[in-house]
Amino acid sequence: MSSPVGIPRPRPDGPEKVRGATRYGGDRRVPGLLHARLVLAGRAHARLRGVDPGAALAVPGVVAVLTAKDLANLAPGSDRTAIPLARDEVVFAGQPVAMVVAETVAAASDAGELVVVDLEPLPAVMDPEAAMRPDAPLVRGDIADDGDGPSMDAQTHAAVGAHSDELEVEELSANVVGRSRYSEGDAGTALARAEFVVEGRYSTSWMYQGYLEPQVTTARLDDDGSLILETATQGAFGNRNDVAKAMRLAHHRVKTVPTPLGGAFGAKWTMFETLVGSATLQLGRPVRLELTRREDFAAMNPGQAFIAEVRIGASRDGRFEGLEARIVADAGAFDDATAESLAGVLVAGPYAWPAFDIRAYGVRTNRFGVGAYRGPSGPPMAFALETLVDELAGRLGLDPVELRRRNAATPGSPMVDEEPWPPIALGEVLAGLESSPVWGRRAALPPGEGVGLAVGYWPGGIAPAAALCRVSPDGTVQVTTGVVDMTGVSGGFQVLVAAALGIDPALVAIIAADTGSAPPAPGSGGSVTTYAAGRAIRLAAEETRDQLLEAASIQLEIAREDLELVDGKVQPKGTPDRAIPIAKLVRANARAGRAPIEGHGRTGETSLAPSVAGHVVHVRVDEDTGEVRVLEDHLVQDVGRALNPALVRDQQLGGSMQGLGWALREGLVHDADGGLVTGSFLDYALPRAADVGRLESTIVEVPAPDGPLGAKGMAEGPVIAGPAAIANAIAAATGLRLRDLPMSAPRIWRALRERGS
Repeated sequence: MSSPVGIPRPRPDGPEKVRGATRYGGDRRVPGLLHARLVLAGRAHARLRGVDPGAALAVPGVVAVLTAKDLANLAPGSDRTAIPLARDEVVFAGQPVAMVVAETVAAASDAGELVVVDLEPLPAVMDPEAAMRPDAPLVRGDIADDGDGPSMDAQTHAAVGAHSDELEVEELSANVVGRSRYSEGDAGTALARAEFVVEGRYSTSWMYQGYLEPQVTTARLDDDGSLILETATQGAFGNRNDVAKAMRLAHHRVKTVPTPLGGAFGAKWTMFETLVGSATLQLGRPVRLELTRREDFAAMNPGQAFIAEVRIGASRDGRFEGLEARIVADAGAFDDATAESLAGVLVAGPYAWPAFDIRAYGVRTNRFGVGAYRGPSGPPMAFALETLVDELAGRLGLDPVELRRRNAATPGSPMVDEEPWPPIALGEVLAGLESSPVWGRRAALPPGEGVGLAVGYWPGGIAPAAALCRVSPDGTVQVTTGVVDMTGVSGGFQVLVAAALGIDPALVAIIAADTGSAPPAPGSGGSVTTYAAGRAIRLAAEETRDQLLEAASIQLEIAREDLELVDGKVQPKGTPDRAIPIAKLVRANARAGRAPIEGHGRTGETSLAPSVAGHVVHVRVDEDTGEVRVLEDHLVQDVGRALNPALVRDQQLGGSMQGLGWALREGLVHDADGGLVTGSFLDYALPRAADVGRLESTIVEVPAPDGPLGAKGMAEGPVIAGPAAIANAIAAATGLRLRDLPMSAPRIWRALRERGS
């Protein structure tokens, strides 16, 4: 049998999903189940003077109406696990203030409309830059001046940003939740002597992740009284740890059972589990909270908005001289981590800067709580930097690919956070973009059409992980992992195991177990699963292989080093007529009373393995309407090693479409008082298949030294450079340099009219 590596195969759970057989969290039947509905605040900032549940409690079937005073079991804290319901103050429009629990969904919904919430309006702080001023109103009444340091978000989603330079004293409001600074040399002097300098101020919007399945959590009690949470989460162990801490329970008294995910894209970490779990503990019955789409829009945790002021300069021969950046990350209303430190690293791109000064701020406002969205801070930072690099190439009269090539970071040189650059495939990706037919057509286009390109990178996540690999008497293999599969990553895991054991991937079952039975694993986010958990699975499979060879060595009385695994059998090397099927070997091993065939794999944090991705995009702009049509989008990405190219391409094409949404359509909008205007899919515009003519991807393979079989995490990369490439294509078509996302038709139409006047 040939190696399974690099052979396209459908994702393992695909048939179940297309048949509608997958049982998501809301599909599971639980005896005695109670249903919950949230009551949401209608103001962005207000004093919560009271909640009157009287009329709601009179609705037949209503069991309870819970408010913050009913959650005394929760440990003090200022994030959403500790404050699932507003206490004395509402800090964003859509914040839950009560939860109705009833025998039916209908009763809970009807009663929720009858809960009376008494709010006293307070000043709402919606502008993050205004919120930074020393005299700005506080977003929350309980916050203190604790913003002198980087947030943990950079280390949560990507292993960069841990090292920040010494911070200067600044007069700032206590709304500033985190600060980071990265500097080298004298950037101001470097830019003053640079022969060509370009600069811009950029803004991006809050972004709803747009998954198909709204958040759903079911809590119930086990026979011993411990808490079981069946929840749509990206990270089972992180969820268990968060809930246990907030609810003051021992870890073994909380079991998180991840349900199949109907999409997540960074949104589904720990959210309402402490609320639903507390209701179950109080009422002694199972409780399910399944959000409606409107509740999900209003009360969840979208990706945050950014403002970036960036200035770059170069010498006449196209060598970068310096970079200055000031980044403001809208941190929302809570003390959950924000991405300002990560943004400060990513704004420098995959380039070498002789001098730089990057200042990044995470600032509280009365908008939502911050969540992640595929490649957190990546698209906004690439949008700012890559459009400026393109503009600089035009000023220099230099090919945009060549300018990027001349300034590529080299392995071993320091990143802006002082960590050394790992091997990075920028040169290979640029070569792929340069040879793209889309790029080749840029000089012969009709008026109103243009081609642009951009590159970006994702540092990759690193995390400890463990896995178990067991061979059954029938010859099938079961791998137990705590990783939640939301991308089809199990198909890659199957390949890793099959390659180690010499079997067909179809014989490998990947079991995503609960926290009570799975070995520890990282959450599925930040492109960490294949790189970290895949390494643990590969090690477990290799230990299993060694055990099989040892068992065969005893049975065949042949030295272990003279044996090999081929086509599901163990045989003396080059002697298939003496082969023993793995199934027969496992049964014989058990009959002989020897130890079971079960491999354990463990890994700690390893080196970074950045994935570079670039887009070259061809657009047509209708100057009468401002409408942009993406005719072609060609993605070129380094993935290290494509274990299953079909799954890799799925991620690439999906990420490309999300980048189109960032660029042209998507953005959550609030009114002047902080109310959410785009609170449903009637108002929030996702990209459609009809919005793009042709999507293509090219896989580049530059193996990662520590990746399983050289593989890298790759799912964040496709979305990052897309908006910048589209912006550069629009500039090529119209001459307009747009600085705000989304570049919607009305925004482009106004820019064209202003230029004309």
